[in-house]
This record gives sequence, C-alpha cells and structure tokens, in this order.
Amino acid sequence: MKPLRPPTDWHPKRCNRWTRLVRPETVFAFSKKTLQLGLLLTCFTSIPTSMGCRGIGRFGESRQSIAARRLSRQGLKAMRQGEWAVAETLFTEALDVSSVNDAAHRGMSESLWQKGQQDDAIEHLEKAVQLSAGDPKHMQRLGRMYLEVGRVDEATRQCQIALDSDREWAALWALWGDCQVARNEKDEALAAYHRALSLQPDYPYVQLRTAEIYHQQKRYDRLLATLDRIREDADVVGDMDEAIRPGAADLLRGIAMRELGRSEESVQYFIASARKNPSDATSRLQLASVAVETGQPQIAQTWLAQAMRLDPAAVRDAGWNVETWSATPPGMISPENAHLETSAVPIIAAQPDAARPWIQ
Repeated sequence: MKPLRPPTDWHPKRCNRWTRLVRPETVFAFSKKTLQLGLLLTCFTSIPTSMGCRGIGRFGESRQSIAARRLSRQGLKAMRQGEWAVAETLFTEALDVSSVNDAAHRGMSESLWQKGQQDDAIEHLEKAVQLSAGDPKHMQRLGRMYLEVGRVDEATRQCQIALDSDREWAALWALWGDCQVARNEKDEALAAYHRALSLQPDYPYVQLRTAEIYHQQKRYDRLLATLDRIREDADVVGDMDEAIRPGAADLLRGIAMRELGRSEESVQYFIASARKNPSDATSRLQLASVAVETGQPQIAQTWLAQAMRLDPAAVRDAGWNVETWSATPPGMISPENAHLETSAVPIIAAQPDAARPWIQ
C-alpha cells in the first residue's frame, strides 16, 4: 500500500479524497498550526508598514549617526595632531548632524578644556556620559576634570562608579589614587597606585605619584626604589590628561639623595632636572640651597637669580630673603666644577610644599 501523501495542488477531487481519508480532528490541528504561523508572519511583515514615517525617520537617524561618527573620528585625528581649531570645527559639525553622539560631545569637551572653558567642557562630557550609559572611559575623564577644578567629591563618585564597571583598567586606579591624595588619604592613595602598577607596570605617571608620596612620608629608600623602575624611554605615559612635568623624576631623586647625605649626587640630579625643564624654578632653588650649605654664595646667587627670573613668587614662598640674597646679573657659574663638601649636612632652604615637585 502506498503511503498517504498530502495533495500537491488544490484540485477539488483530490482535496475531497484527502479529507475523507484523514480524521477531522487531525485536519483541525493542522489548520490551527498553519493559522498560527500565518498570523506570526503577518505580524512581522506588517511592522514596517504600520510604523510608516517613523520607520523612515529611524533610517534617516541612522545615516546621521554614521555621519556624526565619521566627523568625530576626523576631529579626534586633528586633535591628536594638535590642530585644535580644526578639531573643534569638526566636532561642532558632528553635533549639528547628531546631537546624541557621545564621541562628538567628548571631543568638544576636550577642545573646550584646552581653551580654558572648563565649565562648558564639563557640561559636554557629562552629556557624553549620559548618552553612553556610563562609559568608564568618559567617566574617568570626567572625574579627572572634576578633580582639576577642585570638585573632589564628584570626582571620587565618578571614579567609584566607573570602578564598579571596570576594575582592570590602570588609569581608573590612578585617578582613584589622585582622589585619595586630594582627600589627604595617603595610605589609600598608595594602595590605589600599587594596584594600577600591578595592571600596568610601565606607568611613569603613577610611579612618579607614588614616589611623591614617599617623599612626603620621608621614605627616601622607597622613593629611589620606585624611580629606579621608571623607563625613561617608555612609550606608555598614561592618558592624555596625565601630563608629566619634565625633569620631575630627577628632581625627586635629587631631593632623596640630599636627604640621605649624598650631596654631590643630588647636585647632578638637580642640574639634570633644570636642563629638562628650563621653566621650573624648583630645581634652581634646590641648587641654591646646596650651594649655601657648602659655603658657595656666588653659585647660590646665580641659581637664585635664575629662579627669580622664572618664578619670583616661588622664591618668596620658599622662604628666601631676596633683599639679603640679591640677584646677580646673568652669567652662570657652573656648579659642575664646584667642589662640594660631602660631609656637610643637607639643609632644605625651601619649605616642604614649595620644594615638593607637583606632577601636573
């Protein structure tokens, strides 16, 4: 007997034969499933038609988003090349195309921050955080901006929320450490910096911040051990918002050497710091202090004269009596050829806060 097959067409005689051979309840079940499948297909195929103009609008919005992202990428490239005016123009065009593009708001924020318009920059970055549903990268940068303008509590809150999302990013732990420093919680800051270094060992910004805390705690052996691990030629310097002051490592080394009684070595590090950062007065004040201690007033006057030309306020804040130590005319007396008494006890003429190298 041949197996029963459903009809391949809808000829009346064949359909009647099929219904006579199959039980009515089977036909009913088969029809019910067919009806369900048909209704489901009808729902899917009818959605675009029912949306009408809204569907077309969403398609247009997608094209706008693509254009905004393209302009944002071009703006970011210009920003990295230092073409800030071009970058700002591109980000402005991106926001004109689509005001809900978080990358455009982030780029505009950086452009405004570079121009010194801090409040507007923060406003754009807050919008970027909102549009991105809390992107940790946006939140980290927003926390850094908050910290720069003195809004420490808001910076701490942003960083904490970002850490809840990503605990394996060294830059977030670096920011958390900076927040703890601002709150004068040095031990917590050290723990955060060490966590950042465990995730990213070559991180000069964090290494310098760690050494700075050791300087404040007068733990000079730990300071030198930390700086010895810094790779001077490291490609990874941290995020763009973590600028490192040139010569900061040499300045810290010089202070540590001086505190440990190694004056000759400290002078060499102070000179190296002064050469790397010609606009900094701190290293000149340290050199003047060493010269005073070793009985070389002419050399001290020369370094003090340079410091006065660079930053008179820093000289006065460091406690120097400018009337007594009158500045001499330009013409450096090279300290490299000067003999320093190694047995002399180092005296830091500058106040601790003035002598401490701030990593900006």
